[in-house]
Amino acid sequence: MKNISEKFKYAALGLVGVIGLLVIWSFIEPRILNTESEVANIPNLPKSWQGKQIGQISDFQIGLWGDNRGTARRSVAELIEAKPAVALVSGDFIYHPGQNIEPEIETAVDIVRPLVEAGIPTYAVLGNHDYGMSSKTASPKTEEAERLATALESAGIEVLENEAVELQLPNSNEPLYLVGVGSLWANRDNVDKALSGVPDNSPRITMMHNPDSFEQFPPNSAPLAVAGHTHGGQVRVPNTPHWSWLRFTQDDKVYADGWAKGYGEPGNQLYVNPGIGMSIAPIRLFCPPELTLFTLQLDNSKQ
Repeated sequence: MKNISEKFKYAALGLVGVIGLLVIWSFIEPRILNTESEVANIPNLPKSWQGKQIGQISDFQIGLWGDNRGTARRSVAELIEAKPAVALVSGDFIYHPGQNIEPEIETAVDIVRPLVEAGIPTYAVLGNHDYGMSSKTASPKTEEAERLATALESAGIEVLENEAVELQLPNSNEPLYLVGVGSLWANRDNVDKALSGVPDNSPRITMMHNPDSFEQFPPNSAPLAVAGHTHGGQVRVPNTPHWSWLRFTQDDKVYADGWAKGYGEPGNQLYVNPGIGMSIAPIRLFCPPELTLFTLQLDNSKQ
């Protein structure tokens, strides 16, 4: 009996030790930036855009206690080093707008301003936290979101809400369209309006904050769509990106990060970036922050 009790004792101590190490690591991992390289196939992609890169970062969540602004700055520095043709920031710049959100806005803008200063065209959409919404039922703080958008625009970052813009390379007149959709939780998303300015069969990239907005896109209208919002689930089973705590706590089907295979209408493809920052607690476990670089490629199957 003594041997058995000692075995249980050592097993319990070992388990406590493992849990302790995981807790410690969960506070360290947010400072480790993962750069993910992906290939994106786009029908009718002009020759001048083939092989060009698009960079995406998301969800800084500035203002959360222990926020990850240092990693956010490194993600921007690495984007500048990669020199993509375009940089996309898919929302949730700040965490919870309070009575005085100016420090959070100034920090968020200061983080992304170097992209513009480096000559990289930079576009953004706003997320639910930018409207002060930590749940679907919260009332959106529209004035605070507009203050953030104005500050970003003043720094040279174009904020899109249900609209499309032409992206053009220097010395080229072959456009690639960027479609930006507003915040789903703030009831500011209108996919039909966003797509209305895009000619039929034209090459395009679509950007939204919440992956759920992707379901609204008609077939073949979003060959490359990017989103954020989920933070990759923050805590997940190692090497299984679609098995995070979100899988067990959400009623609907959740795509926490990576390519959402089989999701949305035919001809559409969504990539969910797990973001830089965090929500509720400043921890990540087996879910590091991510900078995503997409290399654009002509989709010959649609020709």
